[in-house]
Amino acid sequence: MLKIVDGLIKRYFSNEEVVVFLLLLLACIGVLAFWGGILAPVLIAIVLAFLLQGLVERLQRMGLGHTSSVLVVFVGFMTSCVVFISVMVPIIWRQADRFFKDAPRMFTDLRDVVQRFAEGHSEIVSQTAIDEVINSLANESTNLGQWIVSFSISSIPSLFSLVIYLVLVPLVIFFLLKDQRSILSYLTSWLPKERKMMRRISHEMNDQIANYIRGKFIEMLVVGVVTYLVFLMFGLRYAELLALLVGLSVLIPYIGAAAVTIPVVLVAFYQFGTQNEFIYVVVAYLVVQALDGNVLVPLLFSEAVNLHPLAIIIAVLFFGGIWGFWGIFFAIPLATLVKAIINAWPGEEDLLDQTTVE
Repeated sequence: MLKIVDGLIKRYFSNEEVVVFLLLLLACIGVLAFWGGILAPVLIAIVLAFLLQGLVERLQRMGLGHTSSVLVVFVGFMTSCVVFISVMVPIIWRQADRFFKDAPRMFTDLRDVVQRFAEGHSEIVSQTAIDEVINSLANESTNLGQWIVSFSISSIPSLFSLVIYLVLVPLVIFFLLKDQRSILSYLTSWLPKERKMMRRISHEMNDQIANYIRGKFIEMLVVGVVTYLVFLMFGLRYAELLALLVGLSVLIPYIGAAAVTIPVVLVAFYQFGTQNEFIYVVVAYLVVQALDGNVLVPLLFSEAVNLHPLAIIIAVLFFGGIWGFWGIFFAIPLATLVKAIINAWPGEEDLLDQTTVE
């Protein structure tokens, strides 16, 4: 057994670069596991900096200086955020307040419809199944009301952290954009001089993560706007709130779209009942989801992410279970990192070449 372990160590961990990379990877995992919540503003800033870096590089190619490009992009980004917060946030807040107040009545109406349907089709549906569904809907209505009260109380301390985020995140974004080269030079100075594997992984991850984040932002924007226009066309209540939820749902592949369908169908049923408008809204919403999955996603991510859907679902469940929201958000980049490490890990040929050079 010891000979097998010794052979594996010599085969895969005899390279200095491999050992250093493995230690760095374990250190990053440990930092995220223990201090991920504290470093959340930095993580958000890194994501947004990746998103804005492409605009900075484009302005530089047009002849603008680095500092000027950073200032133009940063000021434009902050202006857009201020406009969105001042215009959309009050509307969404009011709609969310009304939605949570109406949610218990939505469940009650749904329970009544199920009960009436069951009474008219007693030969198809058993009374036991009817009672279980009705009791489940009643419990959900009660639990939702209790959750609303507890959430409104527990959200008070989070307002202070929100203020901290609003101050720290823009500052970190600005310095990441402005001093990107010096930061990267300082970090790479601690690494071994010979780092063929690290360069291969970093080049692959830099392109794929940047394309992924920018693609997700575009997908979120397009899906949210199109969904809002569809809901507005049918006069659906809470159109802005539901469109925002649908746009944010694209951050969680497959699972997000399935989860956000529940409030959309619930609101449409509460407003239109069993009328034709209910069917039209649901069909139009499903068409938007189908176009997103079959047209928009292949256009945006055909070259950015080359992962099997099963691998994506497993990554979402695994990393989401470890790191919560941030694990879900970074599930695909992390899965891509794992794939890049496996592809770049030195095999026997690489080790033989290194031995020959030495």
